[in-house]
Amino acid sequence: MATDLIDVTDDPEALDSRGWWAVAADFDGRLVCARFATLRPAPRPAGPEPAWHGPAPDGWTSSLDRAGYLAGVEEIRRRIAAGDVYQVNLCRVLSAPLPDPAADIDALRARLASRHPARYAGSIRLPAHDTEIATASPELFLRRVGGTVESGPIKGTARTPEALLPKDRAENVMIVDLVRNDLGAVCVPGSVTVPELCVVESYPGLVHLVSTVSGELAADAGWPELLTHAFPPGSVTGAPKSSALAVIDELEPAPRGPYCGAIGWVDADRRVGELAVGIRTFWIDRTGGRPRLRFGAGAGITWDSRPEGEWAETVLKAERLLGVASAGEQHSTKRRSRDGADLAGR
Repeated sequence: MATDLIDVTDDPEALDSRGWWAVAADFDGRLVCARFATLRPAPRPAGPEPAWHGPAPDGWTSSLDRAGYLAGVEEIRRRIAAGDVYQVNLCRVLSAPLPDPAADIDALRARLASRHPARYAGSIRLPAHDTEIATASPELFLRRVGGTVESGPIKGTARTPEALLPKDRAENVMIVDLVRNDLGAVCVPGSVTVPELCVVESYPGLVHLVSTVSGELAADAGWPELLTHAFPPGSVTGAPKSSALAVIDELEPAPRGPYCGAIGWVDADRRVGELAVGIRTFWIDRTGGRPRLRFGAGAGITWDSRPEGEWAETVLKAERLLGVASAGEQHSTKRRSRDGADLAGR
């Protein structure tokens, strides 16, 4: 847990300076780096968890409805047939009004931790900087330990291992190749390897195929170069990345915000850090009056994709977490004034 905010910047050079930083990068590139003076282990839960009063279960709307999403899948398949792209991650943003204008994102993080634990879970709360995020991400975007960097792309999702399709493995291999190229731009030539390919990992309610890509950073490369060449994460864009981003911009009607971006921490003094892909992620949007809770879900579209199946994948990824976030009891509207970050995995 990090407290006692020192400063906030959007300059990635800060991550190679000094101090401990919480990091949040929106999919469109907005970067928030917050340095904190105090870092301590998160306290063990004692007594009841902080009360969270989430949206009504039937209050969620989607930036793409079922018909719009199916049409988007078919359009991507046409682009693939034309040779424009090989794969595109098509996403939709779900949102619902919050009944409590003083809703505390840390309370939602605690609720997620107890009901949907994840390897890269945490929260960042900087309301003055429009950053209130709680994540239960299972996916590693970038881990840096000195000069070694590692990524853990996830592609391929099903309810059980038996339900995974050949298309899932093909999609994973395609993105692994993209991540290899991204890291190859900032790593010592010949140092990029794939220690693990298409490993099945189980999470609450579903399974994923996960691979690992690692390399040794070039002597003149640091966090700015890593973010320049690897962001946005390949697993949530597509291949080729530049072409996939153009299709995403055309087909998705709502900005992704921190969803599919990067969330994590960097200890510049020790030259270590860990950024997760911003999936399974909620954020509070306070623009435009009544605050809304937002959440994203998507699927990787290839030539072999079935539109109904891809829509069902977005439902699978969202249903459990929307249930966790929608439930909750009434709680006090007294609002804490602190800024802070609580990011697992340190």
